[in-house]
Amino acid sequence: MPEVQITDIVYTNTALANASFIKKYLFQKFSEKEVDIFFSLLQSFEIATFSFPKLYPKTNKKKNIRRAVLSKVLSVFYRIQNSNIEALAILDNRCDLKEWI
Repeated sequence: MPEVQITDIVYTNTALANASFIKKYLFQKFSEKEVDIFFSLLQSFEIATFSFPKLYPKTNKKKNIRRAVLSKVLSVFYRIQNSNIEALAILDNRCDLKEWI
């Protein structure tokens, strides 16, 4: 079966809200450097999944949802939807992830 050709990466409202919260938290508690690192990690995720959509493993709990662990503390949950990568959530690995994994 040929690999899916990805044409776009889209973020759900939940994922955008997660990113906004994380950015605000990093800015308040740390520095702009950590905010830059956060967005750099998201950019690396986009580059990797655009070329290799099935790079990251599927979760056990939710069928067809994949978890990209971007750092010790950051994961992106996504699925391949037609020819798009749909980022569903951007979460801190230290929080309760029972809903996802």
